Amino acid sequence: MKLTWKTCLRAGVTVFAVFLCIHYWATLSGLLALAMGAARPLVLGCVLAFVLNIPMGAFERLYFPGSDRPAVVRSRRPVCLCLSLLSVAVILAVVLRLIVPELIACVSLLIPACQGLLGQARELLSQVTWLPADLVESLRSLMSWPQLMAQMQDFALSELSNVANLATALVSAVFSGAANAVLSLILAIYILLGKERLGRQFKALGRRYVKREWASGLRHVLDVLHDCFHAYIVGQCTEAVILGCLCGAGMLLFRFPYAAAVGATVGVTALIPVAGAYIGGAVGFLLIFTVSPLQALLFILYLLILQQLEGNIIYPKVVGTSMGLPGIWVLCAVIVGGGVWGIPGMALGVPLAASAYRLVKEDVARGKHPHTPILPTD
Repeated sequence: MKLTWKTCLRAGVTVFAVFLCIHYWATLSGLLALAMGAARPLVLGCVLAFVLNIPMGAFERLYFPGSDRPAVVRSRRPVCLCLSLLSVAVILAVVLRLIVPELIACVSLLIPACQGLLGQARELLSQVTWLPADLVESLRSLMSWPQLMAQMQDFALSELSNVANLATALVSAVFSGAANAVLSLILAIYILLGKERLGRQFKALGRRYVKREWASGLRHVLDVLHDCFHAYIVGQCTEAVILGCLCGAGMLLFRFPYAAAVGATVGVTALIPVAGAYIGGAVGFLLIFTVSPLQALLFILYLLILQQLEGNIIYPKVVGTSMGLPGIWVLCAVIVGGGVWGIPGMALGVPLAASAYRLVKEDVARGKHPHTPILPTD
């Protein structure tokens, strides 16, 4: 390669930029964190637009298909967007209607049960003769419900300043989260209403500022990512519905209480890959425990069996097949993604692995048949 002054200048600028990044890494990371925090509503809006676009596209295919009348064309996008938002709102309302009342009833049953358990424990302690009397008396005083309430009140009064600070921080976080949610929803609506125009603008920018072959390859990679994430969301929702229905049906078959509420909870938490059903199982255990501790233990055993069936057969087949990813790679993606980034890593690992799998498969096919074009051309 011929050494020119432009090459030397680029190398010098690169080395100097790397030095600045290393030397001022703390400041740079703080600025990046600040920028990411400020851009959070934008990112959430784009994610929400991508998710809402799936049911909206289905409604658009059903809304007077093949009609070219101006009134139908103009109303198709707004009507289908409203139907998409309404369908999501109805699903959330139904799930909350099934879960929240049962949780409230569970808490209302647990408080008197705790009082009764504390009274029984005090009676048992009074019959103990092999412990020192002062120790027994101190334990009985600790198990007194009025004494516990008085201690909690004294603690709250003594830590009043900390409680006030915590309440202020909690209220601030709630209002900030609500504001970000509203901004994200508004941004998602704007994106969905003008997605074709945004697509044309990004394509124009790509043709102007990116080389032709690079733009073609980047567009193909983005198309693969879109297909895999779309298939992943559809497959994950399908799998969650299957697991929730199986859980509710099995609970009805074995006469477990709260079958509808627990089935809905397990189905919603199953949107978290592999581990989500266990979270729903904890809520189900708490609900059933208020009725029968033995049935609660049997429910955990039933859920463990169902989760093994779901994690090893249903999930790889439903989600993996929808994206063209073998089941073994689905499990590997969930394990590696969860180890790297926890629950978000589990959710992102599968579609990213499916995208990489498809791109590598296409590259291998191009190596076997070098004259067959894989990337689209303009």
